[in-house]
Amino acid sequence: MGKQSKSGKSEKSIAGAVIAAICIIIYLGALVQAAVRFYLSIDQRRITADQEFKTIVNLALADGRRGFMDAQFIEIMNNALLSTSSIEALIISGPEGEYAFERQKGYAVNWVNNSPRFIDRWSLSNKSHYDSLPIQGIRNANIKAVSRAFDYIELSKILKETLLIILIGFAVSFFTMLIQLLTGTGSGKTSEKTDFVRKDTASERDGQTDIEIEGAESGPKGLYSTRSNIGWEEYTKERLDSELHRCSSAENDLSLMYLDFTGIKNDAMYSQAAEEAVTFFTSRDLLFEYGKYGICAILPGVNLETGISKAEKFYQRILGKFSDGGGHSSFLRIGISSRSGRLLNAERLITEAAEALNRAKKDPKSSIIAFKSDLDKYRNFISSQN
Repeated sequence: MGKQSKSGKSEKSIAGAVIAAICIIIYLGALVQAAVRFYLSIDQRRITADQEFKTIVNLALADGRRGFMDAQFIEIMNNALLSTSSIEALIISGPEGEYAFERQKGYAVNWVNNSPRFIDRWSLSNKSHYDSLPIQGIRNANIKAVSRAFDYIELSKILKETLLIILIGFAVSFFTMLIQLLTGTGSGKTSEKTDFVRKDTASERDGQTDIEIEGAESGPKGLYSTRSNIGWEEYTKERLDSELHRCSSAENDLSLMYLDFTGIKNDAMYSQAAEEAVTFFTSRDLLFEYGKYGICAILPGVNLETGISKAEKFYQRILGKFSDGGGHSSFLRIGISSRSGRLLNAERLITEAAEALNRAKKDPKSSIIAFKSDLDKYRNFISSQN
């Protein structure tokens, strides 16, 4: 009997060692793949920045021959900068001085003795982009740029997938340890078993407390909110920036729609309304929570007129579902804005859609209001900012 017991312990020890080795391999594999993908992402970012800088240089040369640093040249440079995905700022030098063009004012450029200089930030690439502008009649003309070092969307994806691999390793080790403990406790004394169970129970309680605290502090978890099964509100700006970049690259329109269900009184109704929105707009990935009982819908490839038409159809659908045919004009308010051929960021479009929604809430006659931009005024405004 003693020999069998020792043999059993030896087999369990070997099995435990094998599982531990597998878990270590999983952890190391997760870290190595994350490091390699980080490196490749940064390298790809540099390649993209080089290509986009060359495109800007060609535009500067082509339009500079027509009129160097006039109003049209400045507008073209601003639009070219906003259309890139990696370039953060430009500095163009000419015989009359230096001019700075920034995606976000004050983030990448500061002024020293009335001369623009790139700011040394960890988030900006240390690789310099520089080229001369051989324009006839213009001496000492050159252009330089600074780019972002990281693609934050790609890095976020890598971190999430690495965390998933590590969690799989933890799960393997946890269940292996649990099986060994359950199969090994039968041979011990009753008092030892009772003492172990008590310690294990206390450990589980401490672990549950830690998990609850961590969950409360870390904010959104996963792609979708547990309350509505659509995207967390905190993810709206990041996804909208990504979709705006795609649409501007392909010269497609994009509409942003804010829906405020003022007639909803509880989470159950809100969850039902969210599912209606998913069914109608056919993309859960582009729907996000907004406030307590609101929804934000990103509609790539949809212009303002089509967006208004969709809003009207959804409005009628919701009234039919929730009002029992009676109709309540104040149950749902909708605000809409669109890209309309403009090169703008997520914050600007969100502000316009939110303002349209605020006006819809205040207007007793219209439940749907759209923000319509004046393209000429917008271009003049962008030029005035530089």
